[in-house]
Amino acid sequence: MTYYLGVDGGGSKTLAVVTDRTGRILGRGMSGCGNHQLGVSLADGNIREATEKALADAGLRREDIAYAMFGLAGADREADFQILRPMVAAMGYERHGIVCDTVIGLRAGTRQPDGVVLICGSGTNCYGMNAAGEELQVGGFGYEFGDFGGGSELAVEAFRAVIRAWEGREKPTVLTALVLEAAGYDNVYDMYHGYLDEGKRAPHSFAKLLFQAAERDETARAILERQGRELGCTASAVIHKLRMEADAFDVVLAGSILTRGEGQYVVPFIEQQVKASAPDCRLRILELEPAAGALLLAMDRVGIQIEGAVYENLERDLSVKERNVEWVMD
Repeated sequence: MTYYLGVDGGGSKTLAVVTDRTGRILGRGMSGCGNHQLGVSLADGNIREATEKALADAGLRREDIAYAMFGLAGADREADFQILRPMVAAMGYERHGIVCDTVIGLRAGTRQPDGVVLICGSGTNCYGMNAAGEELQVGGFGYEFGDFGGGSELAVEAFRAVIRAWEGREKPTVLTALVLEAAGYDNVYDMYHGYLDEGKRAPHSFAKLLFQAAERDETARAILERQGRELGCTASAVIHKLRMEADAFDVVLAGSILTRGEGQYVVPFIEQQVKASAPDCRLRILELEPAAGALLLAMDRVGIQIEGAVYENLERDLSVKERNVEWVMD
């Protein structure tokens, strides 16, 4: 029997999964942050812990793994891979590969090799591969490098909207009551000075308040619309640069802002722009844990013809079941 290891190392958690060639889950392991940009030793230890737990759960050894695929947040540039290659090689898997977590997100979200994935969690990122196998990543490095949004910046936008409304620079907003309650203050004056005096920053959880307010608040809707248009612009850039305008493919939406957001206040604006760039593309919410994409890529690397039963097994055991319960900002 042949076995595969798939790893999804994100900013908040690392999930490792072992399967056989049919996609049947044999073992799982979970640990903390797997992003080396937040600490090389931290990521190394957590990835090792998750993979060792998965192997132990499956009753297997490293030598039993035909291919191990590591999909890691922060694996963006050659400078990152110069750190990650020796780190992962030292884990002892004879055949292995390392890709950015955007790549496994795309592979988990579509059954065809080409497509585009948009990630909007704590930040934003976009990756695409065309039918010829050419790849491109756009974004992923924050506002200064051209991005907008993700949970971190949307939280700031929500907080900022409350301050601007209080100062009279913008109209009153429903966000005021929501942010005050979430922050634990009775009024904006106290919150304003409390945040300044104590050096506080808007927590990521403020992002979800935009969705809660959107149905009845123009300010919240405008912020979310901007997020959608920015993401659509990013995906369109990938589509055009990879010459995918006439192709039929999936645009996979991943990350908590897109998969756990309440209401359709972002996605329609993404769709509007990507459909204008590639009329035959289809938007698809990521339904599987990205670790499933790592497993599928591992099988691809050894030349397996992946049959429908593999996808069905992964969909049964690695589906993302609850979308509106937890806000995870990877």
